Amino acid sequence: MMNNTSKKPFNFPAGTVIRGKWYKQIYTIVKELGYGANGMVYLVQGASGYLALKMSDSNVSITSEVNVLKSFSKVQGTPLGPKLHQVDDWETRGQRIHFYTMEYIQGMNLLQFVQSKGSAWTGVLIAQLLSDLGRIHDEGWVFGDLKPENLIVTGPPYRIRCIDVGGTTIQGRAIKEFTEFFDRGYWLGGSRKAEPTYDLFSVGMILINLAYPGRFNKTGTGNMQQLRKAIGAKDQLSKFQSTIEKALEGSFRSAGEMRMHLLNGLSHSGKAQPAVSRPARKSAASSFSSQPTSKPSRVQKQKRKKSSHFLETVLVVMIVSLLYVLYIYGELM
Repeated sequence: MMNNTSKKPFNFPAGTVIRGKWYKQIYTIVKELGYGANGMVYLVQGASGYLALKMSDSNVSITSEVNVLKSFSKVQGTPLGPKLHQVDDWETRGQRIHFYTMEYIQGMNLLQFVQSKGSAWTGVLIAQLLSDLGRIHDEGWVFGDLKPENLIVTGPPYRIRCIDVGGTTIQGRAIKEFTEFFDRGYWLGGSRKAEPTYDLFSVGMILINLAYPGRFNKTGTGNMQQLRKAIGAKDQLSKFQSTIEKALEGSFRSAGEMRMHLLNGLSHSGKAQPAVSRPARKSAASSFSSQPTSKPSRVQKQKRKKSSHFLETVLVVMIVSLLYVLYIYGELM
C-alpha cells in the first residue's frame, strides 16, 4: 500500500466488528494491511472467509476504485487486481465510513520474492506484468502507482498480482496517486499525464529497485543521467539495460513492445528462464563411448543379419543332405 502520509486516516484494532449498513454483512478486523492517501486497508474475516477491506471517508475515492475493479473484471485473462466482493457503508461513533471488500491476495511482494527466490525470476515476472498492463491499457486505464510493494507474487504456479488500484487513472487525465521513486515527473523524465508510457517508466524503475532494494535519493537535478549511472553500476541490470533505458526515455509505444524487447534481450543473454534443476548431462566423451552413432549401428545390424542368414542356409543344406543320404540308404536296403 502507499504509506506516504504521516498520519493514518483510521486506527481500528484487531477484533473490531464492522457491520455493513445496507447489506448487513459482518466483518471482523484481523490486522492492518496498509494505508495511503485515500484510506486504510485491513485483513478481515467474514462469512465467506478472509477478505481485504478498504475504508475511506471519501465516497468519491471508494466509488472510483470500485469502478476500476469492475472494469478490470471485464478484461480477459487472469485479473491483475483483486476481485471485488461487496460495497457498503459503516456507521460508527456518529461517523459514516465508506468501504468495499475484495479478494485477499496472499504472497510475498515482488521485491521480497526476488530476494528470496533469486534474480532469475525477474524477467519472467516483469514480462507477465507487462502482458497484464497491456490489457489494462487497451481498456483505457493507466495503473499509475506501480511499485514492488503493490505487486504480490502468488503461487506456485507463480503469478504477479496487484493489491492496490488507488492510483489507477483514466488515460488522458493527471495521475492521481504516485510514489516519487517510480514517478517520471520526479526524475524529470516526462509529465504526470496518464498514458501507457507513464506505467512503462515505472516498470523500468521497478527493475532498478530490484537491484537497489533500499532505493536511492535524487542528487542534484536528479535527471536521467543519474539513473543511467545507477543502471551501469549493477551487473544484475546488464541484461535489462537497453530495455530499462528505452522505458525511461519513453521509446516504447506499448507494453507489448516493451515485453518483446525484454524477452529478446533475455534470450540473447541466455537467461530467459529461471534456473531449474535438471539431470546432469554426460560428458561428450562418455556419451560417445556409451552411445554409438546411428550409421555404425545400422552397419553392424546389417552384418549380424547377413551372418544369421548364412548360418541358416548352411543348416538347411546339411539337414537336406542328411535326409537325402538316409533316403538312398533305405532304397538300397
